[in-house]
Amino acid sequence: MAKMNAAETATKMVTRLVKGDAGGIAEAARCLAAGGLVAFPTETVYGLGADARNGAAIARLYAAKGRPAFNPLIAHVADAAAARQLGRFDAAAERLAAAFWPGPLTLVLPKVERCPVADLATAGLDSIAVRVPAHPVAQAILRDFGGPVVAPSANRSGHVSPTTAAHVREDLTGRLDLIVDGGATPVGLESTIVACLRQAFGHAFGHHGAPALLRPGGAPREAIERVLGAPLADAPSRDENVPRAPGMLTSHYAPRTPLRLDADRVAPGEALLAFGPALAQGAPAAVKVLNLSAHGDPIEAAANLFSHLRALDASGAGTIAVMPIPLAGLGEAINDRLRRAAG
Repeated sequence: MAKMNAAETATKMVTRLVKGDAGGIAEAARCLAAGGLVAFPTETVYGLGADARNGAAIARLYAAKGRPAFNPLIAHVADAAAARQLGRFDAAAERLAAAFWPGPLTLVLPKVERCPVADLATAGLDSIAVRVPAHPVAQAILRDFGGPVVAPSANRSGHVSPTTAAHVREDLTGRLDLIVDGGATPVGLESTIVACLRQAFGHAFGHHGAPALLRPGGAPREAIERVLGAPLADAPSRDENVPRAPGMLTSHYAPRTPLRLDADRVAPGEALLAFGPALAQGAPAAVKVLNLSAHGDPIEAAANLFSHLRALDASGAGTIAVMPIPLAGLGEAINDRLRRAAG
């Protein structure tokens, strides 16, 4: 399969259905490596998979789901050793991984230094959600692919989560490359999400930084608490400025530098976040200029959004001037993110 460029959209894809046998698994791994979108079964629900290191593929995934905002995504890996290359485990996380992986438990952990997962997948946060699925087809695809795969549920955003390949076809045909049919999923409910962030965020979660239940799911609270030997803390209230996880309202990376939206010119001392081939007036004098997409492609813009914000935040500019970005396609989510950052 040829690598796809950022200008290609989910709606132009030809969707193929393959069996969850050795041939289908190998084809899925090749498709992921080429930047494609692959639906595959886990023990919870069918996931819509993309290479977690490929920002453009992740942007296409958001477009395929019609996801209204850039929420953090769960990185799926083959085993705990692979998970440790993405997140930092404390003692509680180690106990939970040993007891529940492979299985329907997602851990939210501090990201390791130089984490390979794209900023778009983590919504620019310093934490990462990771799990090891138990389904044999998912396990085989992850082993063959050899890297992390983000995989939210393989349905249009807001629709019922899919538990069969037929459900995926009904919702996403024409929006992804490949569906791997591995039969009905045995759990049929999304994974439980637990945050283990004490080492990075101190008391941000629960009492004295205790592991916190962010989303109930396939692993019961009682079983998790038996392993921990202590109660799980409840998730923080949604209006606190703390990291979130899939299935919750999201607090994204917010730059320290103020943002000025819909800018058509650059003032002295400002950096410029550009979009499209024509730059705002005064761009040559800007502290730093980064273009989300010189071609005006919202998928490319989404892939660059968080990394460009971080780079401009570190530029020393007094303000970041942001050029207008059309609302079409992923532009709606990009504008939503920028409004939140500016606010």
